[in-house]
Amino acid sequence: MLIQGILNDEGYATQGAKDSQTAVKIISEKMPDMVVLDIWLENSDMDGMELLKKLVKSHPDMPVIMISGHGSIETAVTAIQFGAYDFIEKPFKADRLLVLTQRALEAGRLRRENQELRLRALGAATELHGDSFLIQQVRQNIERVAPTGSRVLITGSPGTGKNIAARMLHNYSKRADKNYVVLNCAILSPERIEMELFGAEGSLGRKQGVLEQANGGTLFLDEVADMPLETQAKIVRVLQDQNFTRLGGSERIDVDVRVIAATNQNLPEMMQQGRFREDLYYRLNVVPINLPALQERLEDIPVLVNYFMNQAALSANAPARVFAPDAMALMQSYDWPGNVRQLRNVIEWLLIMAAGEADAPIVADMLPTDLKQKAAAMVHGQGVVELMSKPLREAREIFEREYLLSQVNRFGGNISKTAGFIGMERSALHRKLKALGVQTNEKDQPGAGEKERDAG
Repeated sequence: MLIQGILNDEGYATQGAKDSQTAVKIISEKMPDMVVLDIWLENSDMDGMELLKKLVKSHPDMPVIMISGHGSIETAVTAIQFGAYDFIEKPFKADRLLVLTQRALEAGRLRRENQELRLRALGAATELHGDSFLIQQVRQNIERVAPTGSRVLITGSPGTGKNIAARMLHNYSKRADKNYVVLNCAILSPERIEMELFGAEGSLGRKQGVLEQANGGTLFLDEVADMPLETQAKIVRVLQDQNFTRLGGSERIDVDVRVIAATNQNLPEMMQQGRFREDLYYRLNVVPINLPALQERLEDIPVLVNYFMNQAALSANAPARVFAPDAMALMQSYDWPGNVRQLRNVIEWLLIMAAGEADAPIVADMLPTDLKQKAAAMVHGQGVVELMSKPLREAREIFEREYLLSQVNRFGGNISKTAGFIGMERSALHRKLKALGVQTNEKDQPGAGEKERDAG
């Protein structure tokens, strides 16, 4: 095993196979970053060329270097046509093998990056969009913790983007060129989840679990609160020892995996009820990140609407629609119980179902009926009937209070943006809000000049 020795001496982890059957078995259990394959294979049911075609079909992003002691230009050309990364003829110099190995590994990494870019182009969200203070803070926290390798617990209501935050943590980490594996604990039965986590082995061979698949990379445990208690205890041991045993096996398997977990449930409350292990909680919750509800960052809706419309139009191969101010204002007056996921679904529905020409703006009347009705009810506040029962002065105060409160909420408590939209001086808006008894959690501070004018 001369080649294996050369690569091992340079720090590469290698595994040898004596025939094609063994090679197929090893690769099916754990895909390597690259393969060095001889054309002439003894005691095999496939020669190297046949195995190359099989590997290219089953693992198109895995580079394969072909070698042969009886090579020719024709053989090399055929190997490249079949999908080999390169061809090397025996006898060869070690430097030649090492250079090709380095290039092949780099090519594999670039293929994975291109695959990620294709996912983005097809609309697979890999970033959290918005300009609000809350979402900027989340992005900053992700960028700060991602390179550290610390475990992260992501919390938030359904549809807030927890899976996107997990993907960002991987993409910004030092493991970005390794596997990112997702296990949704909510969709698996208690009997199935341990097999998916740890894998299994028996008379029918070995099945690799997600812990092995994510070795060197990141494992995202989505909906971790739904993991059975017995499995929670086993995960605690894996996090502590960094090794485990497959179901039905006896070999201890060492892994280097960064675990990110997410849940929309209240884990401290579940711990008090005995439904979630305290030791697992503290091992997962090294760095907590909470995703805000869309209702808490309504000022991000224009950014999100434009992003989702462009993505939906790209996927449908249709022109993107624009939104009239009344439609945007109504969407910013709605509470979005389904969060960003619900907003995305509404935008995709509008692209297909909204009336009018493709270049005509979408107006408020085109929005889904339930959204219009609920948003209108929220804007009306105390209701038209109650306003009609009040004297003009009282009715005007009620209307002004509800209108200004809706606009302040729409712009996330930013008084400057609210004042700019409704056409009032910032200081005048402050006085009006104070007179109407509207409390705000202001996120921006007036400049020195504005402070002086307010004092005057």
